[in-house]
Amino acid sequence: MGHWQRYEFAVPHIRGYGIFKEKTMGKTVVMGRKTLESFPNAKPLKNRKNVVLTTDKNFKCDGTEIVHGIKTIVEKYGGDDTFVIGGGEVYKQLLPYCDSAYITKVFSDGNADVFIDNLDENEMWELGNVSEKYVENGISFAFYTYINKNPQSHFEQKTL
Repeated sequence: MGHWQRYEFAVPHIRGYGIFKEKTMGKTVVMGRKTLESFPNAKPLKNRKNVVLTTDKNFKCDGTEIVHGIKTIVEKYGGDDTFVIGGGEVYKQLLPYCDSAYITKVFSDGNADVFIDNLDENEMWELGNVSEKYVENGISFAFYTYINKNPQSHFEQKTL
């Protein structure tokens, strides 16, 4: 997925236009603070409601709504018009609440140090669709859609 605060691959279909832009335009995008800071000039995405999940109570950024807990995200933004866009920890925490996942698989080693769980190995997810394989800038990739067999529709407090 990425390495520190940058993405390893600048695939045109993903960054700046194409499928990502088409799916998220006019919708709510949920991200962690580090993902926001990885954007050009650390500015939120245009024409979307940007929600930033952070534990930093002092963090502020114009054009975003700052949230400090998963429960708030699930209760306030759960629905078809919300997309979780990173980073790794945010994906991990919110994946059980997602009814589908749009994954770009890049068939290259970009020295990434942050990854999303492999949904092919998760019995709660089934493969819905696979695009053709693309090659751009010497990078081979494809788009996968996964369906959550049993998404959590509300926040459940888990006790240890």
